[in-house]
Amino acid sequence: MVISNKPLKFIMAALVACIPFSNFANTPQDSILADVKPADVESVSVHTDAEGPALDIKTKSKQHILHHVRDSHDFTFFSDEAAGKHYGFPLPVILWDNGLHVFMSSEFHHGEKAAESNGNYYVLNHHDNKIYKVDGPEGKLNYEHGHEHPTNAKPLDLSITKSVLMILVTAILMLVIFTGLARTYPKNGGIASGFGRFFEPFVVYIRDEIAIPNIGEKHYKRYMSYLLTIFFFIWFLNIFGLTPLGVNVTGNFTVTAALAILTYVITTFTANKNYWGHIFWMPGVPWPMRIILAPIELLGTIIKPFSLMIRLYANIFAGHIVLMSIIALMFIFKNWIGSTLSFGLAFVLSILEILVALLQAYIFTMLSALYFGAAVEEHHHEEHHAEAHH
Repeated sequence: MVISNKPLKFIMAALVACIPFSNFANTPQDSILADVKPADVESVSVHTDAEGPALDIKTKSKQHILHHVRDSHDFTFFSDEAAGKHYGFPLPVILWDNGLHVFMSSEFHHGEKAAESNGNYYVLNHHDNKIYKVDGPEGKLNYEHGHEHPTNAKPLDLSITKSVLMILVTAILMLVIFTGLARTYPKNGGIASGFGRFFEPFVVYIRDEIAIPNIGEKHYKRYMSYLLTIFFFIWFLNIFGLTPLGVNVTGNFTVTAALAILTYVITTFTANKNYWGHIFWMPGVPWPMRIILAPIELLGTIIKPFSLMIRLYANIFAGHIVLMSIIALMFIFKNWIGSTLSFGLAFVLSILEILVALLQAYIFTMLSALYFGAAVEEHHHEEHHAEAHH
C-alpha cells in the first residue's frame, strides 16, 4: 500500500474550490439561538455592580454555545430575547411508550409546557435535550439529591431532530447532484456538464489518488461507492455546520460513531484469509509470541475505527466551540478594540474551518481506504518462505 504523494496539491485545489463557501461562515446570529425567557433578560438589568452584568453575559454566552453544538427537536433560526419569541419551524416528535406517539415539537412551547399525546404527558428538558414522561399537564421533573438528571421515565425517542433533518437533506442533495452528473455523461459523449461538473475532479482524485494506490487495481472498485459517499457526506455536513443554520452533525458523537462502525463492518466482512492470518497467527514470528500478539492485533482492529470516530468528532466539535467562544467575546468586551479583534479572529478562523471541513472528509476517506487495502492485501511470497522456514 502506498499513501498518495500529492496531498498538498489536493489541499490547494480544494481550498480554491471552497472559496465561494466563505460567505457562509458563522455569524453572531448563532450566539442567540438559545431559548431565553423575558425573565432572563430582566435578571440581567437588576445587577448594578461592575461585575454583575459581565458575569451574566458570560453565563448566557456559555449556554448559547452549548445550545449551538447540541441537537434540537426544533429548527430555530434566531430568537428575539426582548419579546421571548423564537423564529423557525417545529419538527416531528416520534415516541414509543406503550404505543406510538407522534406530534410536533411545537407542543412543548420551547420547553415551557408539557405535551399531551393519547393521555400521556411529556416534557422536553433543555439541560440534556431529552424527553421525559410526567404525571400531568402541570407535572414537573423529579430530581434526587446529588443527581443532575431527572428520575422520570424516558420513552424511546425516534424523533426527527435537527441533525436527522440535515442528514436527510444532505442525502437528498447528494442523490440529486450525482444522479444528475451521471446522466450527463451519455448525453455529452462522456463529458460531464451542469452543476455536478464541479465535483467531478474530486471523484477522479478519490479514485486515482486514494482508492487505487491504497486498495489496488484489483479490488478498488468494490469500495469506490462507499468511499465517494463517505467523502461527500462528511464534507457537505461539515459545510452545513459553518452556515448560520447552526447545525453540528459531524460534531455529534453518535454520528461519527455510526460512520466509524460502517468502516469497521466493511473491513471485517470483506477481509481475506491473509488479513486474519496476520492477526491470529502472524507469519515470521515465533509461536509463543504469536499467542501474545494475537489479542493485541485483534484489539487493534477495533482501535482503528475508534480513532476515526474520535478524530472527526473532536476536530469538528472543538472548531465550533472555539469559533463560538471568540464570537461571544464581542458581547463581553463591548468596546471597539476587543470587538474588532474578536471579529477579525472569528473571520480568519471561519475561513480556516472551511479547509478543515474538507480536510476531515479527506482524512476519513483516506484512512478508510488504508483499512480496506490492508483487508484485501494479497499474500506475499517472502512471507510464505519465512513461514515455511519457520
